[in-house]
Amino acid sequence: MDRTKPEENGTPGQRSLPEGPGNQVTDTTPGARAAADARGGSGAPPVSHRTMTTFSAVDEEKQRGVRRMKLTAAGLLLFVAVVYVLAKWASHEGAGAWAGYVAAAAEAGMVGALADWFAVTALFRHPLGIPIPHTAIIPRKKNQLGVSLGEFVGENFLSEDVVRQRLRAVGIGTRLGAWLAEPQNADRVTEELATAMRGALTVLRDADVQAVVGEAITRRANSQEIGPGMGKMLERIVTDGGHRRAVDLICARAQNWLILHDDQVMDAIEGGAPGWTPRFVDKRIGERVYKELLRFVTEMRDSPTHPARGALDRFLTDFARDLQSDTDTRARVERLKGEVLDRGEVQDLIASAWTAVRAMVVSAAEDERSELRLRVRASLLSLGRRMATEPSAQAKVDRWVEGAAVHVVTTYRKEITSLITDTVAAWDPEHTTRKIEANIGRDLQFIRINGTVVGSLAGLLIYTVSRALGA
Repeated sequence: MDRTKPEENGTPGQRSLPEGPGNQVTDTTPGARAAADARGGSGAPPVSHRTMTTFSAVDEEKQRGVRRMKLTAAGLLLFVAVVYVLAKWASHEGAGAWAGYVAAAAEAGMVGALADWFAVTALFRHPLGIPIPHTAIIPRKKNQLGVSLGEFVGENFLSEDVVRQRLRAVGIGTRLGAWLAEPQNADRVTEELATAMRGALTVLRDADVQAVVGEAITRRANSQEIGPGMGKMLERIVTDGGHRRAVDLICARAQNWLILHDDQVMDAIEGGAPGWTPRFVDKRIGERVYKELLRFVTEMRDSPTHPARGALDRFLTDFARDLQSDTDTRARVERLKGEVLDRGEVQDLIASAWTAVRAMVVSAAEDERSELRLRVRASLLSLGRRMATEPSAQAKVDRWVEGAAVHVVTTYRKEITSLITDTVAAWDPEHTTRKIEANIGRDLQFIRINGTVVGSLAGLLIYTVSRALGA
């Protein structure tokens, strides 16, 4: 019979009180009392090197159930012991053959009860406080159990095949698609994304982001030569005739400007004449130059085949070719690019771009009817419908999820299993023993009861066979 009280830890000099609000387990060993005296008797509990946690109300209820089952098992052992004594007395008094059968059954029941009591008690503590080898298994082997548990989880739950098989059976793509296809769910996801975006943009410091954006744009622009790309683009524009509209616009604006500002043009021409020429000659020359300039611009505007247009086409074609193949032209373009990027105004413009973009994104994220949120919602609904109805989309999502899960499992398997082993290693052995006993101790006490019953039946059967064979 288990003579160790449920409250006893089995360690001399220590007593574990029922843990709960207001109760704290303290070490009362002489060394701990000496440490408390050294603190001046403040009454503060000693700091233990082991982690102690409290029992919950559920654990307390389970522990009370274990105590009741212990009393039941012990009462059954006491019952068969009394039966054995009475049967032996009756047999000695000549009560008949039946007393031998009863005594044999009761004797075997006691043996079975005591054997199972020893086995059950040896899991949690030393029986009767005697340090018998291979007893108190849980407190002594706690760390090894944690390692074994971690290895078991890693091999049987965190393997690639198990993860893929389980995720494939779940059908994440189909379920996620059906969930996203519901408008209220798409609205919820959109709201959460908008909140996350606003939070991220609020946390970021403008100065840091501006520096990063400016440095990234400048580095990218400096590392990539723009001449060949500009040459190809210009060549394509000239080939397609895309520049002709710009020429038409420039000629039309130039003609209008000349007509509206004829006086300024005449004054500019006359002002550039030598001082020794007569004024009427300067005026006649200015009028002549103005009329020829206006005629040239008008003809160039009205005639698509004007020689000046052809000359401009040839110039642009040659320039596009030089941008792609001429070393000097490309070098001059690169120098010009560097000078432009180094200007403070350009750097300020690049840095200010982040402020404008952030304000625009935050405003769009806050407005439920903004184009950004409407497009995100529509995209989520469309994605949900595709995932819910198209096997190819479902398979793609399933493969992505499986790949991500397998990557996490295979990469961080040791970290995941070490969480189990480290957690178990940090548990206090005595508290762990009490926790485990509170959760499985009630079922273990049935082993004692079953051992008593089965032992009695086995003893009765053996006695009966022996008497039969002896007869």
